Amino acid sequence: MAFSVAPSGGESDSVSEAVAAAVRVVRESGLPHETSSMFTSLEGEWDEVMDVVKRATEAAGRYGSRVSLVLKADIRPGWTEQMTAKVARVEEHLSSWQD
Repeated sequence: MAFSVAPSGGESDSVSEAVAAAVRVVRESGLPHETSSMFTSLEGEWDEVMDVVKRATEAAGRYGSRVSLVLKADIRPGWTEQMTAKVARVEEHLSSWQD
């Protein structure tokens, strides 16, 4: 699942501290994850991933009166380590292209 949280209605226009609080929750979860400038992706079973997203959203929510949450999920039971495997498959195709 990839998600993005951003608080609003707080004292600052900057959301970096709130995002850091959310990412801290993800990192402490122990689930495989990656953070980019736009989203944090994590991998695991539905209930454990949704629990982490909920707690991360709550952490960001402490920095404003409301929170915007964007979720994108690829639900494929029985498959694991797809965050890295998907990228590897794309890289394999790219390496076979010739100019």
